[in-house]
Amino acid sequence: MSKRENYEKKAEALILPIINKNNYELVDVEFVREGSNWFLRAYVDKEGGFSVNDCEKVSREFSDLLDKEDFIEESYILEISSPGLGRPLKKDKDFERSIGEEVEVKLYKAFEEQKEFSGTLEAYDAQTVTIGFEDNTEKTFERKNIALIRLAIDF
Repeated sequence: MSKRENYEKKAEALILPIINKNNYELVDVEFVREGSNWFLRAYVDKEGGFSVNDCEKVSREFSDLLDKEDFIEESYILEISSPGLGRPLKKDKDFERSIGEEVEVKLYKAFEEQKEFSGTLEAYDAQTVTIGFEDNTEKTFERKNIALIRLAIDF
């Protein structure tokens, strides 16, 4: 396990009790470098939407725990936020609630000379995701080949 994955796993274990006691949903935790800065991000949601006050509540409690545990060697910026409209689908519960919804799929490498697809999420399992298209065809992608899958945003 990489250092980054280890940090994310430990951070998730620390934040989960806060999430559970407040009836929130932890969507994702990531430790990423952007430019010269490291960010520890937790994406949190709840029924009816995750407010600024919810964000502040989680941030304060989580920050105190992170200071106490002090397991991240690098200096970083802590961010707590809602996953937003274009939230990525990562966990089985994300896929389950999105069956029948329009999604965008980006692949690491081209499949049939294309790296991006849009269609309806028809099915998923531990290894694959199946997308239906307007012409009544379907394509099944290996999950390991998907760089990003998220709900499509229509404006």
